[in-house]
Amino acid sequence: GRGEEEAEVIAEAVEVKVESENEEEVQQPRRKKEKTEAEVEEEYVRSRHCPYLDTINRLLLDFDFEKLCSVSLSHLNVYACLVCGKYFQGRGKHSHAYTHSVQMSHHVFLNLHTLKFYCLPDNYEVIDPSLEDIKYLLNPTFSEEDISHIDEKKRTRALDGSTYFPGLVGLNNIKANDYLNVVFQALAHVIPLRNFFLREENYSSIKRPPGDQSFMLVQRLGELFRKLWNPRNFKSHVSPHEMCQAVVKTSKKQFQFIQQGNPIDFLQWLLNTLHRALGGTKKPGSSIVYKAFRGLMRVHSRRLPPPSENEDEYRRLLQRKEFQESSAETPFVFLTLDLPPPPLFQDEFEKNIIPQVPLIDLLAKFDGATQREYQTYNDSFMKRFELVELPPYMILCIKRFTKNSFFVEKNPTIVNFPLEIDMADYLSSDPAVRDRHPHTTYRLIANIVHDGKPEPGRGTYRTHNRHTGTGQWFELQDLHVIDLLPQMITLTESLIQFYELKVDDDDDE
Repeated sequence: GRGEEEAEVIAEAVEVKVESENEEEVQQPRRKKEKTEAEVEEEYVRSRHCPYLDTINRLLLDFDFEKLCSVSLSHLNVYACLVCGKYFQGRGKHSHAYTHSVQMSHHVFLNLHTLKFYCLPDNYEVIDPSLEDIKYLLNPTFSEEDISHIDEKKRTRALDGSTYFPGLVGLNNIKANDYLNVVFQALAHVIPLRNFFLREENYSSIKRPPGDQSFMLVQRLGELFRKLWNPRNFKSHVSPHEMCQAVVKTSKKQFQFIQQGNPIDFLQWLLNTLHRALGGTKKPGSSIVYKAFRGLMRVHSRRLPPPSENEDEYRRLLQRKEFQESSAETPFVFLTLDLPPPPLFQDEFEKNIIPQVPLIDLLAKFDGATQREYQTYNDSFMKRFELVELPPYMILCIKRFTKNSFFVEKNPTIVNFPLEIDMADYLSSDPAVRDRHPHTTYRLIANIVHDGKPEPGRGTYRTHNRHTGTGQWFELQDLHVIDLLPQMITLTESLIQFYELKVDDDDDE
């Protein structure tokens, strides 16, 4: 009956299971079979005597772009072909790297994650000291000693024959990311920030909450700085492709490399995001960003009563408590300077006169005496500012662009600035504050400039950087790096300036 049939089915299933278990027992020792000494010796000889090493073309190698397979667009298990420079996934049979090696007879591959070299289709690891330069190009590393001597480096020669100073190399403009490039170039010369990012150990142990994307920005900026300061580059320029993608992703497309933006807005966002991603809080010195750029200012503000025709009534309102002056201390990472409005009328030659203004006039905003009216939607305030604590590195942002309901306008006023400024006049007159600042002189180290029309895509950005080792100035605009006379810097339409506090008085050029 039915019961007997079921019993037979169950018996057959048990037999099949026993057979499969027996098969596994037979297969297991085959899987765990150890290599004989002869096989180990043969693999050792193959690994160290690969006949295809002379096919590697170092001039085609470029590890700046995103590590994606060029066929499947997967970022898992990606290998770089060292003959043509393309990326492929996997190295087992039927994988894209294996197929490429058979089709094109390209045999040497590098695993971009483990930094190990393999020969395909034979599938054995290649061990050779001559490949160390390729490994260093993919992942440059710096010891404490390397960093201490990095500014003494003279010009080095790249593999393609061009010469460059480490740290002063061109950045590729993918489409409209020149406004990002100038910020990266300037920040790469802020010494404490640079030294922090050159060693991955400084930030690799920082714990971040799950799903946090901002730490990717820290990792990519570290990679970019290490490539910029690499003394053994194959080319004298670097592509910031991965860093730009991290910016787009982290900023939720607020800053893109296909549309030009404002470097002041980007700098503000970048410093704040880096500070938070590195575990920074409101405490001073809680991240490398605050250690380098954080200063303190005292803001005196007084609310103004609404305008009144009766002067006596206006004075009486001023005496009330809500219209009295109040003070508060506020931290800052950069200082914004306001330009005077440009002249509206043309001169007799039918051209607008380009006005000039000294930097000292703009800095008067922070002398503690100059008052300025600031309007909000409902109220007006009179404010004056004085500096209480000076940062080791000071950023000055000159507000050139103003946006109204219809279009963006640019103020072309030339700011006359010296290469060294003394900030003593803008410190609070409090003796305790003065005693904390024995050094108040700052030296210019980087200057970001905007040329052309203010609309996105109609102007260009470039940066002037000072080489710390030689004191020489260079102009960097995308891939172009040229020497520059210091006198030429002050003639430009400066947008952002980076100053370094001079601690050593004997360090004059």
